[in-house]
Formats: sequence, structure tokens, C-alpha cells
Amino acid sequence: MSPMNGSGDLSSEMEVDAFRHLFPLRFHERHLLESIRPDGRPLGRARDTTLALGAVASADGSALAKIGCTTMLAAIKMEVMTPTVESPDEGCIAVEFHMPPICSPIVRPGRPAEVAPVVSKQLSDTILRQVVVTFSGMIDLKDLSLVSGKAAWMAYLDIYCLDADGALFDTALLSAVAAFCHLKFPMVSLNDDGRLVVVSGESKGGKSGKEAVNKEQRKLNLISIPFSLTCTLHKNYILADPTAEEESIMETLVTVVLDSSLRLVSFYKPGGPVLAFTSAVM
Repeated sequence: MSPMNGSGDLSSEMEVDAFRHLFPLRFHERHLLESIRPDGRPLGRARDTTLALGAVASADGSALAKIGCTTMLAAIKMEVMTPTVESPDEGCIAVEFHMPPICSPIVRPGRPAEVAPVVSKQLSDTILRQVVVTFSGMIDLKDLSLVSGKAAWMAYLDIYCLDADGALFDTALLSAVAAFCHLKFPMVSLNDDGRLVVVSGESKGGKSGKEAVNKEQRKLNLISIPFSLTCTLHKNYILADPTAEEESIMETLVTVVLDSSLRLVSFYKPGGPVLAFTSAVM
């Protein structure tokens, strides 16, 4: 009897799997009727989130973030730059988003993922929109100044998508904010030309004879912490933190970004019905 039961269970699993692949929307709608999702989550529950600081030892700040299976690695390298004439007391932040072929079957070698520039621009806009003058800003660019009009920090933030299983922007933003929280400014000293340069490990040991201008590796002061939540809207249902499969078959995708004071930073809706689900969005 046992082999028969095992064979029957296997056959049933194969039928369910075949139905899921042939009719994905109907498969998910059957679950929605029961207010449950294929992975067992209620509609409004996000996936488990994990965060590891200092994931890249060679970076000045780094973090590995996971939301469900979606995984992002963010790393920051700091360099001394000459500030612009227009902003002599401000540094700069440059953001790059990378989707290598290992992150998803839809990303093929030699072909840049279409979603990568979108996520990169959204992430850059969200972070850079927070800086400088607004009270709810995340980073004051003046905090990146070293010597007015002569030297400031350029922060190069690179985010690598290691596994793309939905809610890419949420995970990318989480890893980026965590990397800035982990960031420690390198020590700098004056070279023979009177310019500020990053102190190497050997110089920190005192062999170079050049004294560091900043005695301590201070951390960046974050004025406000942005966080986001992506949801899919389908008919009368709202699904928080969708998987890649749910994103691909549901009608509308929205991402809401708030700051640590729960003020709205941005609302992002790439496509879908223009006026549909207004009450659900509200």
C-alpha cells in the first residue's frame, strides 16, 4: 500500500505543478479566494528579512540584505574629490546597480537586464532626493566635506543583485541604507602637494611619517532612514512583498517609500491600470 500512496502523492504533486505552470493566474487566484498564498503567507505578510553588516571587508561600508530569497549586496568605497564651484562644501554620492546573470533566469550573459536601469534610477532618486536641504533627508552632503572648496568625499555605492525573487527595490534600498549605517570614513592626510589623500594601511602604522588629518574614523550621520514596501494589486486583493512569480502575473505593482517619521518619500507605480485600485492604494 505504501508504494501506491507514494505514487499517488507524486502524481498529485505533478498535476498541481503542471497546473501552476500552464495556468499561473488561475492557480494564484484559487489561493487568493482562501486569503493565502502558495508559499503559505497571508496576503499582507512580508517574507523573513535578514541583514548582515560588513559583508565586504575591503569596502568602507557594506551590507548583505535578504528579503525571502531576494538577495542584495551593497558596498561603498570612499575617495577624496575636489568639490564643485557651485557646491564647495558638499561631497557626492554615485549609485550603480548591477544584475549579473546568476541572479535570475531572465538575465542572460551579454544582455543587460531591462529591470536594472529602472531599479538603479529609482534607488538613486530615492537616496539623492533625501539629501541636502529637506528635513526628512537621509544624508546631508555637507557631512561629506573635508576642506571647503578644496576636498570632499565621493561615495561610490555599488549594489549587486545576487538573487532576484521579487521586491528588488525594497531589498536594494535596505542593503544601501544598511551599508551607509555601517560606513566609516577612511583616514586622510596631506601629501607633499598639500592635497588630501586617503591614508593607506601602511601609513596608519606610522611608516610614512604623514599624520592623519582626521584622527578617528567617524561614522556618517544619517538624518532620516528611508524604507519601502512593494505590493501587487489584483482585483480586490493586496499582496505585500510579492515574489517574482507574483509580480509577473498580477495586474499592478506599487512601491511606497516612507522615512523613519512615517512621512511619504515617494510612490512608484510602473505600469498597470492608470486609475484602477485607487481606494486600495489609499
